[in-house]
Amino acid sequence: MTAATRSFLLVVAWMAGSLLSFSAIALSIRALHGTLSIFEILALRNLGGLVILAAMALATPGPDRRLKPSRPGIHFLRNSIHTAGQALWAYGITLLPLATVFAIEFTTPAWVAVFAILFLGERLTTARTIALLLGFAGVLIILRPGLDGFRPEALLVAAAAVCFGVQQTTTKFLTGRDSTWTIMFWMNVIQLPLNLIANVVAGGPVWFGDRLDLTQWLPLAGIMIGGFTAHYCLTNAFRHGDAIVVTPIDFMRVPLIAAIGWMVYGEQPELAVLIGGLVVVSGVVVNLTMETRART
Repeated sequence: MTAATRSFLLVVAWMAGSLLSFSAIALSIRALHGTLSIFEILALRNLGGLVILAAMALATPGPDRRLKPSRPGIHFLRNSIHTAGQALWAYGITLLPLATVFAIEFTTPAWVAVFAILFLGERLTTARTIALLLGFAGVLIILRPGLDGFRPEALLVAAAAVCFGVQQTTTKFLTGRDSTWTIMFWMNVIQLPLNLIANVVAGGPVWFGDRLDLTQWLPLAGIMIGGFTAHYCLTNAFRHGDAIVVTPIDFMRVPLIAAIGWMVYGEQPELAVLIGGLVVVSGVVVNLTMETRART
């Protein structure tokens, strides 16, 4: 096995962890929304991330655990925009079927492709183009714009996708300069106060710990642990592959979350969702096959 092929397989493995983690986050937000606000849920996600990072630093101290970021301005830009995107996405989770939210979110790879070409100098190969086009075709089949109408709240998720495009592109930029630990540390350090401030501005309390319902330990663990592992896996995937290789794999979240929504919430998957999901997966398979052949 060549080094290039090994790196590509690592991308697939890290993205598998990311897919499962993001699904756990969505389920946790649904479960906690009746008790906590969106910003409170996201603040808990950041708090959990800091606890995990502290444990990692104590367990394996080393140069990759440094606190000083190489480009603090990029970190602040990344996390400010990402905070807004997460809030919009989480709000969409509480209003729309899970498959619909994830499907709209997958306009993100198009933004990543544009930003990566403009700012990272990456190439848009035939395989990546096919994956992106099939991914978008699958999303259009699922949403059926102009037929069933487009719910206003869906526009919030579309705006979140643009924010995620910036976040993923800047993540790829930072992986060449900072360790995964450093990127994750500053993500949580910056986003935690932003979420707490936003919660107060939205009319929420400064302290909300008294409203935590420990009987909901599973979704609490899901948001605090899954919130960390989702981005830890995604950041490591970007470390081993180009942004335009990583993001099409993420398309597989659509059929996965559709199945979860059906099993957990009884959200019956429509024929359009199933067909669109197959188109999305076909794009991922084409991309994986062509990229693997090109690297062997």
